[in-house]
Amino acid sequence: MRRCCWRSDRLRPSTSARTRSAGGNTAWGGQSWSWRAARRSSPLVPVPLPSRSATSSSSDFFCRRIHCVDETHEPSRASWVESAQGATDFPIQNLPFGVFRRKEDGDETPGTVGIAIGRQILDVAAGHDEGRFEGLADRAAGACAAPSLNRLMALGRPHWIELRRQVSALLTADSPAYRANRRLGDRILVPMTEAELLLPAVIDDYTDFYASVHHATNVGSMFRPDNPLLPNYKWVPIGYHGRASSIVPSGSAVRRPRGQVKDAPAEAPGFGPSRSLDYEMELGCFVGPGNSLGEAVPLDQAEDHLFGLCLVNDWSARDVQSWEYQPLGPFLAKSFATTVSPWVVTFEALEPFRTAALARPPGDPAPLPYLSSERNAARGGVDVTVEVYLASAQMRLQGIPPQLLSRSRAADLYWTLAQMFTHHASNGCNLRPGDLFATGTISGMGKEARGCMLELTWRGAEPIVLPTGESRKFLEDGDEVIMAGLCERGGAAPIGFGECRGVVLSA
Repeated sequence: MRRCCWRSDRLRPSTSARTRSAGGNTAWGGQSWSWRAARRSSPLVPVPLPSRSATSSSSDFFCRRIHCVDETHEPSRASWVESAQGATDFPIQNLPFGVFRRKEDGDETPGTVGIAIGRQILDVAAGHDEGRFEGLADRAAGACAAPSLNRLMALGRPHWIELRRQVSALLTADSPAYRANRRLGDRILVPMTEAELLLPAVIDDYTDFYASVHHATNVGSMFRPDNPLLPNYKWVPIGYHGRASSIVPSGSAVRRPRGQVKDAPAEAPGFGPSRSLDYEMELGCFVGPGNSLGEAVPLDQAEDHLFGLCLVNDWSARDVQSWEYQPLGPFLAKSFATTVSPWVVTFEALEPFRTAALARPPGDPAPLPYLSSERNAARGGVDVTVEVYLASAQMRLQGIPPQLLSRSRAADLYWTLAQMFTHHASNGCNLRPGDLFATGTISGMGKEARGCMLELTWRGAEPIVLPTGESRKFLEDGDEVIMAGLCERGGAAPIGFGECRGVVLSA
């Protein structure tokens, strides 16, 4: 058995809001455990800024500002919101979007759009009512007076950029209007401890891809050791249509599914609770304006339709999956639950962390022309580090912090997010504001970068050992899975994704 190590400095108690969960407060004091990366010890260097442009809505403004690092990314920029300083996933350089409601308002009250800043939430609609925005940002803020992000997502990138710029100016500590803005705090800020976080969008359609070549190779090696990758993998961004109705927000409990399972020696399958429940560590991408039915989207225009990223746990019943997936792919093994994190990190916030697409090894085919461009090759990747932690019920009772199981990078995906979107739309399939597609399990080359229990324990042959002495081949009832994400690079302020978490309930 292999003992996994955990890093207590990566987890610290936080007062961030808990989303609704059947399990209630956690056993370690009712606090949410938030991942915080150790900050780089090297000094920050200034990020080169483009010349300031007017807040015009013209196409020229759109083209100049569509892909750039600007004043909102300055690592030296600080907010007058004190909790946005230091070790936080949500500094002023991030400003992710989500949907929340005040706990005191009750479950019947619809949510509204907020922006995370430290341990506070900026109520965008309240800021709009105070007259704090103008131009494109005013229209974008008006779209935030809604119980989902769909209206904002539909507006498009020029509106998103301008709203981000004006929100950053509103929250910055060195603004000429600093005193007036700070006096607004009680009217436009809500402590996360007083908020319930909801699903960020109305998700009508969900697609799950299979974009990690390391994950595909590992899984293929278990079942087809002589031919791990099927012939189409390096030509086609493989995906399947998932179930949108069972997508739940972080903090929701997940009940162990039942299904048909056929054990190796048995002649016929049986029906019962899955004995091989697994997580999958993924990133999700929310669609912005989208395309019309019958309309394809060129690769270099794909990111105009991508709003932002979240963490995704695509829960999977491996024993059910292995019996049902032939010939059409997964069905009940995947459709029972998918958990998403509540905060959506926009592509504008991710600008300093863009990177080249994964370089294909010698001998691999070049992408077909519709999936190939110089821009995508140069900056199609996003350098997000994703991690997954596990806390058993016994660990929580003993106050033991969650154990780090694996860490991998989205930059190692074989296909970029733009390629996934373009391929999805290449047959004329229409994608709509709020639609979600996920990367599939993100795994790296080493054992410590395996993004699911199937890989981590190598189909149960190499169980992991927890600090309590418990062993795991797959997830047990009472286990809590916590996923986290971080972007960091020299010369840029680190930003995070918050958490994606869920507790397993018995069938």
